[in-house]
Amino acid sequence: MFVCPVVRNTNVRKSGSVCTVIILQCTDSYESHYITHYKQYPPNVSKIYSYFECRRKKGSQFNEVVFFGLQYLLKKYLTGQVITEEKIQEAKVFYQLHFKQAVFDEEGWRKVLEKHDGRLPIRIKAVPEGKIIPRGNVLFTVENTDPSFYWLTNYVETMLVQMWYPITVATISREFKKILAKHLKATSGSLQGLHLKLHDFGYRGVSSQESAALGGAAHLVNFCSTDTVAGLLMAQRYYGCPMAGFSIPAAEHSTIISWGKSREKDAFERVLDEFSSGPVSVVSDSYDIFNACKHIWGDKLKERVMERGQDSCLVIRPDSGDPAETLIEVIKILEECFGCLLNSVGYKVLPSYLRIIQGDGIDLSSVDEILHKLTDEGWSAENVFFGCGSSLLQKLNRDTLSCAFKCSYVETNGKGMDVYKQPVTDPSKVSKRGRLSLRRNSDGLFETVERGAGKPEEDLLVTVFENGCLLQNYSLEEIRKNARLREEEMTPTTHNHKEELLHKHIINGTH
Repeated sequence: MFVCPVVRNTNVRKSGSVCTVIILQCTDSYESHYITHYKQYPPNVSKIYSYFECRRKKGSQFNEVVFFGLQYLLKKYLTGQVITEEKIQEAKVFYQLHFKQAVFDEEGWRKVLEKHDGRLPIRIKAVPEGKIIPRGNVLFTVENTDPSFYWLTNYVETMLVQMWYPITVATISREFKKILAKHLKATSGSLQGLHLKLHDFGYRGVSSQESAALGGAAHLVNFCSTDTVAGLLMAQRYYGCPMAGFSIPAAEHSTIISWGKSREKDAFERVLDEFSSGPVSVVSDSYDIFNACKHIWGDKLKERVMERGQDSCLVIRPDSGDPAETLIEVIKILEECFGCLLNSVGYKVLPSYLRIIQGDGIDLSSVDEILHKLTDEGWSAENVFFGCGSSLLQKLNRDTLSCAFKCSYVETNGKGMDVYKQPVTDPSKVSKRGRLSLRRNSDGLFETVERGAGKPEEDLLVTVFENGCLLQNYSLEEIRKNARLREEEMTPTTHNHKEELLHKHIINGTH
């Protein structure tokens, strides 16, 4: 019997748990290969080898992906004894009702139980989590380790293809980070505070608790700012990070409007009283964001705001209107009321006790637009934080990165054969052939080697799971290092802002 090495999963419960229900029934009816497809393979098949990739797609805004989330799926659903007699019988009854005929081969599953103690005889090799890989390359491979259970490889396809979600969220989050890094570097001269610039507002907008956990954790690969508690818990339980992200006290519309329109100033003041130390965010558009900024924050409560230091700054939150136009108007009003300073590269910065967070209408396009307009008006990106909800965790699907799981190699009657699909109607769906490996070529670029031609010593795919055991256990700290931005991704467009301002003055006849 295969004995697990030192790395074990403490999160998988013993037999009779939810996990053992899931592996037998966590597959769609089409892809449940041992429910119906096992009858369709050629006779005497002994090996099925498949792979997962994010296909390259011409014209896509995403050219590379962040690999993240496999460790969670392996720990939660596949590690340890996941087959029991009780679950075999439960699945038998379920599929009889579902298909209205006897298609579930209980004896096959019972052999897994008897021969492998209910552990799955499959091997998964994968890119280390957090690595940035160009699209069109293999990200992980799956194969059976026991010839009798060739059908298991694609039985787990449905579950493993759900990797599309954390990969896509982590990729989008990192694209936000690129945009923010370039603007912050260009308008402040440094990247200080970058890790807090994009706050996850997406918990309430996702489809499930598990989506919130997976998506929330994926965002935490790139940032440390979140309100999605489920993501923090996942990072803690499955990636060894005691606290992966941070937040601050914040008012919402109900806590403001419950005072009534005539007492909006009292509502604001109550927040300042209750959270006198540490930063606090106050949504300020319940009635008139411009009036609130000019006459309440900038007049009636001005002294209270100015009493606060950098470590207890007031963060004003607009939450309606055109994001760019509203934010520009708000920052101009705050400048009138509180003044500003010029930083080392000549851009305006509000006093350290005052900042803005824009969380409405935020996506990759609008963030870039807002930051460009702020730059054009002479403002540093230091002044603003962003919150993102559905565009970060929900407005995406498997086609966003063209994620696919395909068979590329089989063994029949002891002979191996490279297999592939090549539809004449869509060349982008041509699949890879044979056993695959991932390497860096002589130019240092990632490339997938097909047809078993790769050299083992060059292969960047790591065996992470074998025969029911987790063999690699990545920490969030390691993953964040793998996903960090490259220098060229943070480099802003070269220009001299001081000379640019002087040029504008000359053109306007003010020099």
